[in-house]
Amino acid sequence: MTMRVLLLSYYYPPDLSAFRVEALVNALLAHGDDKIHIDVLTTQPNRYPSYTAAQDHTAYQPKLSVSRIALPTHRSSMWGQAWGFAHYARGVWRAVQGKPYDLIVATSSRLMTATLGAAIARQKQAPLYVDIRDIFADVLPELFPGVRGKLLAQVFSRLERITLHHATRINLVSPGFLGYFSARYPLRTFSTFTNGVDDLFVQTSFWPDTHHEPTRPLKIVYAGNIGAGQGLEKILPALAERLANTACFYVIGDGSTLKELNEALIKRQVGNVELIAPMPRHTLIHYYRQADVLFLHLNDFKAFYKVIPSKLFEYAATGKPILAGLEGYSKAFTLRHIPNACVFAPADTDAAVAALARLKLGTTDREAFLREYSRRTIQRRMALDILETVKPKEQ
Repeated sequence: MTMRVLLLSYYYPPDLSAFRVEALVNALLAHGDDKIHIDVLTTQPNRYPSYTAAQDHTAYQPKLSVSRIALPTHRSSMWGQAWGFAHYARGVWRAVQGKPYDLIVATSSRLMTATLGAAIARQKQAPLYVDIRDIFADVLPELFPGVRGKLLAQVFSRLERITLHHATRINLVSPGFLGYFSARYPLRTFSTFTNGVDDLFVQTSFWPDTHHEPTRPLKIVYAGNIGAGQGLEKILPALAERLANTACFYVIGDGSTLKELNEALIKRQVGNVELIAPMPRHTLIHYYRQADVLFLHLNDFKAFYKVIPSKLFEYAATGKPILAGLEGYSKAFTLRHIPNACVFAPADTDAAVAALARLKLGTTDREAFLREYSRRTIQRRMALDILETVKPKEQ
């Protein structure tokens, strides 16, 4: 008997930052013994208004169906994203009507995809596997100080309880989340399958065959989201100003605070920061190759002390020096597992300058990290955990 699996993911390749989900789907198909069929319900690529994804590259597979729900044009603000999700949820409900499923899998950062999965699982009377990528209720009071943030946190805390009490199994993408969830749900057990390093980055050489001397000024590259979670506007204008004669910054990405960052750079008359639109990974690799240092920063919110930025895994694979503004679990993880990565307190310009001076400019052997955090290996283990959620039915 074929097991029918519904997988909900708001983003899916060719959209950016969704390759972990694709790796999970491939792992599920590989370990399903040809007795599994997966319906992926996702959106048309919409991560950033400034990025137009290539046409759907998903190769035909007889046991996989990928359906994409079109969204209205919206800004990257929280309310714009909420409007987009409302259209996604409506499209998902329409798509699942009349279809039986043996298992629902929902991967979620802002909780709502997981909550949607829980509602569908109740309707279908199917087990639910939830993959939690962020603690949304925890960050809301810091994103929205005052009464609004508290009210939103209460609403999302309630949704979180309803969702996780209905889940059959729960994965946390960061072990740093365990303290939060174990305290609130002491009777539940949690797995911690993290992000990992894609084969593309394992197999790519980021250094020239000849000896490479660091350039002057240094080329420092940031690639990723530019939003409240990163807080680049709190560190980059002042840091670039301090390093005006020694470094140039290349910031690749888009997000809700890009305008704020650009205005801060203009106000300080910073001329050594280039803002570059998002790009596909095969193009991004060119910038990684040219970089002397890779830059990472999380906002100085206590809620972010629990996460592991997915970008860390990608950066580590290059062997390049890493300059990272991190605290909490992500700081401890970086210092323990990634050699030649110097960490400074978020939004602290003096500490960032000092950390940059401690970096060894040149290639670093991180083979041990790549072996331990191979995405293929991690997703294979996660796929087996998911498949164990459904007990074989009597023939």
